[in-house]
Amino acid sequence: MKKEKYTVAIVGITGAVGKEMLRVLQERRFPVGQLVPLASKRSAGKRVRFAGRAVTVRELTPASFAGVDIALFSAGGDISKEFAPLAVKAGCVVVDNSSAFRMSDDVPLVVPEINAADVRHHNGIIANPNCTTAITLMALYPLHRAFGVKRVFASSYQAVSGTGAQAIAELERQVKQVAAGKPVTREVYPHQIAFNVLPHVDSFLEDGYTREEMKLQHEGRKIMHHPRFTASITCVRVPVYRAHSVAVSAEFSRPVTVSAARRVLSCAPGLDVVDDPANKKYPMPLDLAGRDNCAVGRLRMDCAMKNGLCFWVAGDQLLKGAALNAVQIAEVLIGRSSH
Repeated sequence: MKKEKYTVAIVGITGAVGKEMLRVLQERRFPVGQLVPLASKRSAGKRVRFAGRAVTVRELTPASFAGVDIALFSAGGDISKEFAPLAVKAGCVVVDNSSAFRMSDDVPLVVPEINAADVRHHNGIIANPNCTTAITLMALYPLHRAFGVKRVFASSYQAVSGTGAQAIAELERQVKQVAAGKPVTREVYPHQIAFNVLPHVDSFLEDGYTREEMKLQHEGRKIMHHPRFTASITCVRVPVYRAHSVAVSAEFSRPVTVSAARRVLSCAPGLDVVDDPANKKYPMPLDLAGRDNCAVGRLRMDCAMKNGLCFWVAGDQLLKGAALNAVQIAEVLIGRSSH
């Protein structure tokens, strides 16, 4: 796919990730000849700004993809399942942000810093990974290449924006209610999220894990081409607006040291090392919100595992966990370096 300019559609352009996709396309100067902004019927007619002009949002229909080269989907799995095959049939390449196709054998699951070459094997659809998976692997994969990861134990600290705009509003409302001494109302989460943490992200499976908790293992195996990789993770929703964090204890097949790990991580694309605990410097979601790069710190030997290393990684789940990664995949598609 090599052209001077591309017709690019964004499905779900009025949502949080869709808005970020629009901004990232513009910020990274993706060669967009024509933008096709698509959303639900109720959002059709709204205006979005791109390249200095207002563009009218269109209703998503089966005919929306005529003449479109690349479509970035971020409107949920059901929409992707219905419309992505129609887009492919129309000659479009789909980069899908939902979980609809991630584990399909014929769909590459891509983090460009890790497995950009997999893009070549697409059949019209390329999947974006789960946001927590992407952020974790930004630090874990360079270490895997150097030391051979066997398994990880991890806990995630996931921002409410991962649930959507209504969750952000719920946190804001509950903070005000608590401060005013008023009863706390709930609509999005099963329990109060303000001044609380919920060890519950996504729906529970029969074995007690949630769907979200199994994604790091399943998606990690596919992205890293590492079928024996195992991950035991507890996903936690925290009262943070934006950017996820993950505490990881990783066991490797080869000896690892903190200094060797730091050298490896300092060379990893898309990753900053912020690891100076003596001066109270470590990655925090407040600092990572709105930033393209993820950050890793709190590097230390794991005292409970042989060849074990502990680290803390954080990143903006709307960017590297979603919109930025999707645009980077599109950059690989057109033969442009993604980082």
